[in-house]
Amino acid sequence: MPKFAANLTMLFTELPFLARFQAAAAAGFDAVEFLFPYDFEKEVVADTARGAGVRVILHNLPCGDWNAGERGIACLPDRIEEFRSGVAKAIDYATALGCPTLNCLAGLTVEGVDPARQRAVLVDNLRFAAAALADADLRLVLEPVNDIDVPRFYLPTTRMALGIMDEVGATNLRLQYDLYHQQRMAGELATTLETQFARIGHIQLADNPGRHEPGTGEINYPYLFNRIDALGYTGWIGCEYKPATTTIAGLGWLAPYLGAT
Repeated sequence: MPKFAANLTMLFTELPFLARFQAAAAAGFDAVEFLFPYDFEKEVVADTARGAGVRVILHNLPCGDWNAGERGIACLPDRIEEFRSGVAKAIDYATALGCPTLNCLAGLTVEGVDPARQRAVLVDNLRFAAAALADADLRLVLEPVNDIDVPRFYLPTTRMALGIMDEVGATNLRLQYDLYHQQRMAGELATTLETQFARIGHIQLADNPGRHEPGTGEINYPYLFNRIDALGYTGWIGCEYKPATTTIAGLGWLAPYLGAT
């Protein structure tokens, strides 16, 4: 049976970040993920997760100035040193949190920069990050993000991400397959899950349109959950959606799966 992690950046947002851990546990989640922990001391986040009795299963590498619209720096030629410093910081946090997987967001295309140059920078940075994470016994995932919601995102499709991964050639680099983002880009979710299963390191969900909880849109989530289960997926599925009303009011879809650890 699939197992689900609450994304604390998107869920329980009526509460301060650190209070969301206990709220997720009270709602029945055994694990959490989030974009970034870096606004807090790593010991504080680790103690909060332990106190709530939830596992931290994923967070992102530092992505630049998120509030200013940056969506990653891994493909930016003038930010290589910053990216690599961020890798060290992310490993430090992940180690303290017991978090096994770190996600990399590539960033935006840059006007006036040769796309081949951005690709080369991304590949080199991913090789660096994968090697550093391997030394720490961590896994790296690479997430394509749709360029409808995030215009100019450098890596919008699964196909492009897989090509980058082939070029990087790191054994601990996997695909982060966000079902919402890829429904917006290409669809064919079940087929992609089946054909690329061995390369998928983490799955996230939201329905489309609206990026709300499963059951509010066009994606047949019960079918996909059955397929994911049949494929033998043992990882977590991150609930990275915007509740249509409140988090608790929208959790009816989850009830059949609670306690699946």
